[in-house]
Amino acid sequence: MEEFDKIQEAVAVVRERWNKTADVGIVLGTGLGALADSIDVDVVIPYEELPHFARSTVETHAGRLILGTLEGKSVVAMQGRFHYYEGYSPKEITFPIRVMKALGAGILVVSNACGGLNPQFKPGDVMLIEDHINMLGVNPLIGKNDDRLGPRFPDMIEPYSKELLEKARQVALELGVMTQKGVYVAVAGPNLETRAEYRFFRAIGADVVGMSTVPETIVAVHAGMKVLGFSIVTDMGLADALEPVDIARILKNAGEAEPKMNAIIRGVLKTL
Repeated sequence: MEEFDKIQEAVAVVRERWNKTADVGIVLGTGLGALADSIDVDVVIPYEELPHFARSTVETHAGRLILGTLEGKSVVAMQGRFHYYEGYSPKEITFPIRVMKALGAGILVVSNACGGLNPQFKPGDVMLIEDHINMLGVNPLIGKNDDRLGPRFPDMIEPYSKELLEKARQVALELGVMTQKGVYVAVAGPNLETRAEYRFFRAIGADVVGMSTVPETIVAVHAGMKVLGFSIVTDMGLADALEPVDIARILKNAGEAEPKMNAIIRGVLKTL
């Protein structure tokens, strides 16, 4: 079955329960699912009830599609995303983005927890993603192109919308929330990086490193969506000052920073 037909099957199941046109798609990253609590929920659909959806295997990812209203906008939110390190293909990882687009969403908001590479950053910082580097070694657009979904050679000159970035920056200023801005590098994981890798990523211009977001952004751009990206710095990957990873502390830092990011997202939605 072709990708286009799989998308239509998934959309048909959603349409049996929800008949609104989506304005915005939202992907909630590791430890960042609380924004879903702010949504005026119409319906919640577990991924296992949606045709061709993968299953989220990461502990902090709930694995549910939430459809409803947030700040007056119709939203489709993924409470839990898929990762390459879980064993899924890039097309499986990004399939929900295709479904969001088919439901009407013209904007995608993506979030992630990440490691900081820029020595001026600190755990708990919210970074607005200006650009990315794909070090996953894969790309969701490899293979036959379906012109119904997007062009063969999509331009990545502006993967993250400058217009939405400016809105987010302005909202943050009004809220009194300090934000960073920078470049996100995506790696396959699931292991964290070596000292040499941290040095390399910093040398090629990355400010933070993570294991997601880039495939979804590539597909969103291919589909003609505008993307707004957020990274929450949960730990630091400074090559000369590395400490053993502490997952509990990472999740704690994500949880403490998340309300700031959520307030910015809600503020941006109000302006749309």
